[in-house]
Amino acid sequence: MDIWLFFIFLGASFAAGATGALFPTGEWYKGLNKPSWTPPNWLFPVMWTSIYLLIAFAGARVAVLDGSAYAMAFWAMQIAFNALWTPVFFGLRNIRGSVPIMVGLWVAVTGATITHMQLDFWAGLAFVPYLVWVTVAAALNLEMVRLNPDQQALKLQDL
Repeated sequence: MDIWLFFIFLGASFAAGATGALFPTGEWYKGLNKPSWTPPNWLFPVMWTSIYLLIAFAGARVAVLDGSAYAMAFWAMQIAFNALWTPVFFGLRNIRGSVPIMVGLWVAVTGATITHMQLDFWAGLAFVPYLVWVTVAAALNLEMVRLNPDQQALKLQDL
């Protein structure tokens, strides 16, 4: 594995993750109805830090391999959806509008998991916790839509 590639993928991951600092949960999120199985708040930064390290490792292992075009395309797709979800959900407070982004993220992570696994077992395995976490996040996103039917998104002029 090329250590410089690892740091490039890690930088991309943490850049996407920085949206969490730009759009913190705040009082609005605390006031939402959430399912009883919502993970505790302390778990989110632990999981995302772990996931970002793992997918940077996976990307660095696979990027140098012949035939990695689809794996790299799915890697890019997942980090783009990852970066987009937080500003829509927390920034615009658009719970419903974040669902299609979450679906795209789930598809991208699934594609990345499969294509990385086809090229390198350890790289594919590194995506498995991400796939599990995004599956839980998607279920949580859908349940929050259901539990907060009257929640209105912010308008751009309200920002």
